[in-house]
Amino acid sequence: MAGRLVSGATPTVELRNTGSRTITAWSFAVSSPNPKGGIHRETHSADVYLSEVTRGLPRAPNHLDWLRPGESRTIPVDAAPPGGSVEILAVVFDDGTAWGDPKTVKSVFDQRAIERDELGKVVATFDAVLPAQKGVAALEELQRRFAASTAGQESPPHRSAREAVDAYLQKAKAHDPEDTDHAVRTYADFVRKQHELAVKHAQSKNYD
Repeated sequence: MAGRLVSGATPTVELRNTGSRTITAWSFAVSSPNPKGGIHRETHSADVYLSEVTRGLPRAPNHLDWLRPGESRTIPVDAAPPGGSVEILAVVFDDGTAWGDPKTVKSVFDQRAIERDELGKVVATFDAVLPAQKGVAALEELQRRFAASTAGQESPPHRSAREAVDAYLQKAKAHDPEDTDHAVRTYADFVRKQHELAVKHAQSKNYD
């Protein structure tokens, strides 16, 4: 991967995949001379492996997607100062291999493992309810279970599922429960696909 600063009203970094494998996560640093001496350094990282199922969704950022061989991507940054440069710190590929700073690579896979486990808990909650119940009854039971397990810090997958169930329940009580039942099952399938991707991508192939 190569990167270069692009100045303008909205400063960006252009990333280009110069290799032969698709990139699913990256980390780079923008360095520039400090007027008072030394070097100012800002790090930018993104893990986009889940975009295999999230691309195309409303409000999904176009720049947060897999970077395939030969593709370029423009990433917003805080500043593109004169004399600045871009250093690629680490990249993770879609085959589970990675390149770059070991600590940075480890942090990517550690976070993926956490996300895998949290998505698995959400899938298990849906699987415990939806096969046996439907409509408002299913949504009320899902609401109860998600609310009961929010003690402590709530993970993003759990919060998203809880908020989705709350919204579906409101719609079910106000409109057609059958349509809402189909919608929540579609959402559960979407979360399952995310979990399957997390299982696939959470294990590094060449870093311990």
